[in-house]
Amino acid sequence: MIRKLQAVALDCADPVRLAAFYAELLGGRVVEDPADSDWIEVHGFEGIPIACQRVDGYRPPEWPGQQYPQQMHLDFDVDDLDGEEKRALSLGATVLERTDKIRPEANWRIYADPAGHPFCLCVH
Repeated sequence: MIRKLQAVALDCADPVRLAAFYAELLGGRVVEDPADSDWIEVHGFEGIPIACQRVDGYRPPEWPGQQYPQQMHLDFDVDDLDGEEKRALSLGATVLERTDKIRPEANWRIYADPAGHPFCLCVH
C-alpha cells in the first residue's frame, strides 16, 4: 500500500539554481546530498518536498505550446497575489499568462520557474 507522496521531482539543467529559487519562493531550505549533486531537495515549507534533478540535454516545457509539453505544473496558495507575483519575478520567475487580464474573475496567474516549469500563484 502506498502511504504518501514523498516528493515532486522537477527535471532541470541546474538543480542548485532551481532549488534556490523554490527555497526562497516558499520559505524553505535547500537539502543537498554530498554524494549526489544531481538531486537537490527543498524542505521546510507547508507541503511535500520539491526535488530538483539534473537531466543532460534538458529542454524546458513550452507553454502553451505542445512541442515540449509541460506534463505537470505546481499550484501555490497565496494571500497577496500582486505581492507574491512581484517577489516571484524578483527571484527569477517569468510571466506566462496574466489570467486576470483575460478573465477578470480569475484568481490565479501563470508563471515559469527559472528552468521553464509552469506554476500558478492562486488566491483562495
